[in-house]
Amino acid sequence: MRLLIAAIGKLKDDEEREICARYAKRLTGVGKPVALGPLEILEMPESRASSTIDRKDDEARRLLKAAEGGFKIALDAGGKQLTSEKFAAMLGAERDAGAKSIAFLIGGPDGHGHSALDQSNLQLSLGSLTLPHGLARVVLVEQLYRAATILAGHPYHRA
Repeated sequence: MRLLIAAIGKLKDDEEREICARYAKRLTGVGKPVALGPLEILEMPESRASSTIDRKDDEARRLLKAAEGGFKIALDAGGKQLTSEKFAAMLGAERDAGAKSIAFLIGGPDGHGHSALDQSNLQLSLGSLTLPHGLARVVLVEQLYRAATILAGHPYHRA
């Protein structure tokens, strides 16, 4: 099952980019036997629209277009919080139900437009704390790797 992270904004910090790349590479190795991956990360520029609503709508439209045809998960502070085990189980269940892809949508600095939230299959929160976008992406990629190790029975996850 193909995995996509569609994000508004680029990682500007080399260290965050390096950590994402490291976990994405690990995911490729562990995920293949359990049919998770490959992981694609698509960075989109922030909207230049003049109003917040127009920016959010434009960004939501582009995120949804990138995620067409797949199971959509919008990262949102008000979303559902899952343990690593439940996150892995959810990915495994979607894979087993025949999903060809799962797209994780990361909105811009203003958050998601209503259409991205309304059309997502799940709204997911990475926790109660506010994270900068770069760090949220690092956490997400690590959790995807962790989920693959849980599904593979790999000893990385020791809870």
